[in-house]
Amino acid sequence: MISATLGRSTNTIREQVIRTTRTFAMQSSAPKRLPLFGPPRAWRTEEWTASDDRVRGGSSQSYLEPSSDLIKATFRGHLDTQTLGGAGFASQRTTSTDKTWDVSPYDGIELILARGDGKRYTLVIKTDLPAKRPDGRDESTVSYEYTFLAHDSKEEQVIFIPWDAFKPYYRGKPKNDAAELDLKAIKRWSFMCRSFFAEQEGDFKVVIMTVQAVLNSSKRSSVDPIRICGGSLCSMM
Repeated sequence: MISATLGRSTNTIREQVIRTTRTFAMQSSAPKRLPLFGPPRAWRTEEWTASDDRVRGGSSQSYLEPSSDLIKATFRGHLDTQTLGGAGFASQRTTSTDKTWDVSPYDGIELILARGDGKRYTLVIKTDLPAKRPDGRDESTVSYEYTFLAHDSKEEQVIFIPWDAFKPYYRGKPKNDAAELDLKAIKRWSFMCRSFFAEQEGDFKVVIMTVQAVLNSSKRSSVDPIRICGGSLCSMM
């Protein structure tokens, strides 16, 4: 019995060592950066589409417009808070339905902004593509979100977002029992500007340089997330 127990313990330790070794091997062999959107990849209009509160009867609108040289993209639009009684959101999401991003070898996302406007924006990740309802709207699925402030400046802003800073939400509310973000199975990315119930509204505009997965998070400074969503505040988002 003792021999069998020791054997199982040894096997367990060996398996843990193998898993750890594989993880380090993946990180050591991975490039330091994995460009997702932006240089050296070109920004493409056809890779993005609007997902605004108009699908819920609202009046907000958004656009994602690449620069003429395709090295930057402007996420802009108008955030309306009157139609839905203070609620409102405007977002651009990726259009691909058959692509999966594997960012598991990396520590987080580096987002570089060329210009901001002082408003708050949310980077949204989904690992499940929503099914379509009979009325054509998307079914609700869990999303993983991080909200940041885009400085009102023409100066470049670099934001590092570690993976554990992306928090799960379902229908705009925290989903504490959701599964961990599966870094090997990302299906959709979105940029969103939401009203936070009339705390911000009107025209918005942020110029995005790059979105990339990166290593060496300990050497990068991050921007504290703005965690405001909860309860009725995000019930329409």
